[in-house]
Amino acid sequence: MRRADREVKDVNEMIRIMKRCDVCRLALNDEGYPYILPLNFGVKVQEGNVTLYFHGAEKGKKYELIEKDSRASFEMDCSHRLVSSEEKGYCTMEYESVIGRGKVEIVSEEEKMEALTIMTDHYHETHFDFHTKAVPRTTAMKLVVEEMTGKRRVKGEH
Repeated sequence: MRRADREVKDVNEMIRIMKRCDVCRLALNDEGYPYILPLNFGVKVQEGNVTLYFHGAEKGKKYELIEKDSRASFEMDCSHRLVSSEEKGYCTMEYESVIGRGKVEIVSEEEKMEALTIMTDHYHETHFDFHTKAVPRTTAMKLVVEEMTGKRRVKGEH
C-alpha cells in the first residue's frame, strides 16, 4: 500500500468499517474482464474467519460466472466526506474502505435462512423478522474472506 499511514491493519477495525458500509462490490471473472456487481450484504465473524453473505434471484449471469470460476474480489467503502478549501486550492475526500478476496459459493438450503438473517440484520439496528415468502425464489451466496486490507483517510490529513 503506497500510503501506509492510511492503512488499517487491525482486523477488528476492518470489520467495524464493513459494518458501516451498505454496499459491497463483488468482482467476478468474465473471460478476462472483471464483472462487477453492487450487492447488499451481511458480515459474519466466527473464530477469526470473516464471511460475507449476498443474495439474488434464482438465475443470472453471476451464477454462471461463479460456476466457471469461484474466485472473486470485493470492495466496500463508507464515511465519505468532501474536504476542500478554495483558499488553499485543494480538494480531497475522507473515506474508509476494505478490499479483499476469496471464493464465492452458493449457500446450501440448510444455511440459507441464517445467511438471509445475517444480511437483513446488517441493515437494521435490532433483529428484523422478514417475510419468508420469497425465500424459495432466493439464492444466497457466501464468500469466505481469504485476505483483506483496510484503508482510511480522515480529517486533518493532507
